[in-house]
Amino acid sequence: MRETAGERWGRRIVLTLLTLFVVIPLYVMVTSAAKPLQDVQNGFTWWPSRPTLQPFVDMWSTVPLARYLVNSLVVSSVAAVCSVAVAIFAAFAVSRYRFRGRGVFSVTVLSTQMFPGILFLLPLFLIYVNLGNATGIELYASRTGLVITYLTFSLPFSIWMLVGYFDSIPRGLDEAAQVDGAGPLRILFRVILPAAVPGVVAVTVYAFMTAWGEVLFASVMTDEGSRTLAVGLQGYSTQFNVYWNQIMAASLVVSIPVVAGFLALQRYFVAGLTAGAVK
Repeated sequence: MRETAGERWGRRIVLTLLTLFVVIPLYVMVTSAAKPLQDVQNGFTWWPSRPTLQPFVDMWSTVPLARYLVNSLVVSSVAAVCSVAVAIFAAFAVSRYRFRGRGVFSVTVLSTQMFPGILFLLPLFLIYVNLGNATGIELYASRTGLVITYLTFSLPFSIWMLVGYFDSIPRGLDEAAQVDGAGPLRILFRVILPAAVPGVVAVTVYAFMTAWGEVLFASVMTDEGSRTLAVGLQGYSTQFNVYWNQIMAASLVVSIPVVAGFLALQRYFVAGLTAGAVK
């Protein structure tokens, strides 16, 4: 079916508007990061009158940005790895075996996504504080506690995604491996996982991005030593001033690793989401 001239121009207009919707904020971020603070506060201009890179230098000393960056990388990476590691075994069991309570487990895993995160904030806070007082295990204001917190909402979704992806892999592969004498673990690691690389990558990216940009739990469950970037960027807003140019510079710098990683894994990410959603 050929595309009419009206449809073609309509598509071009929509794509142009969407492109402007994405590009203009990025342009404003870049130009604001290259302006002195006074220029940013005086009024908006499309181009810096006095371009400078000083905000990219000052942002490291205004707040302990390097520590926040390390905390975010450690917490997000560990949360993503743990979430995927547990989800792989759980999804394999749900996808390949029939057992009592399987349906209830699947519904429970999916239903956890219906509840708002703030519903779990106070219970987790009380558990961490009371556990620390009773046993000396400090989960509050620690990276470990934050990782466990992120697992509560990234793990159920990871299991659900991987179950859908594992279901799309033909069971004939399992049967062929069983004929060769392979056990369940060998089937998982030698047959299922090599075929499920796009799905595993998609779930890993999701778990990492969920932890990387989370604000609610990080603002309550951390202190100055364990604070992450999502909360630490608020430090550029003080009682007497707001360092807008440094906020823009820091936002650009801390986005580079995430954007680079996402672009490198984009092919697997899209394939994993598509295959996991359609059976």
